[in-house]
Amino acid sequence: MAVHRVERGSADYYVYPGATVRALRRYRAFSLPSGRRPRYPQGAECSCRGCSFDDVRHARDVLDDVLRQLPARAREELGRRVAVLDAAYARRTLPDPFADGRQWRPDRWWRRRLAGGREGT
Repeated sequence: MAVHRVERGSADYYVYPGATVRALRRYRAFSLPSGRRPRYPQGAECSCRGCSFDDVRHARDVLDDVLRQLPARAREELGRRVAVLDAAYARRTLPDPFADGRQWRPDRWWRRRLAGGREGT
């Protein structure tokens, strides 16, 4: 219920009703695939609400934005789910030593991972 209130009340273009579920599904699909090979996030072709989720880092950005707006109890509940996916994402991606110069938001740890090429290869 709290997530829905945040989504409905958000002024952020990318946080809209259903965005949190979409972001969780995208983040889970990227972070928990079968296999053990490193994964490489890729940028979205388009920055519209739909295509922006092609970039898993955008999905994590949306989750971060929603988490910051939730009341404590709901933040803890969603935060536990995200923490599991964060750990998997960190295991499956590689650090980018040049992220400061390449990333739009290098202050966000999930954007400080090597990206590019085809996702997953």
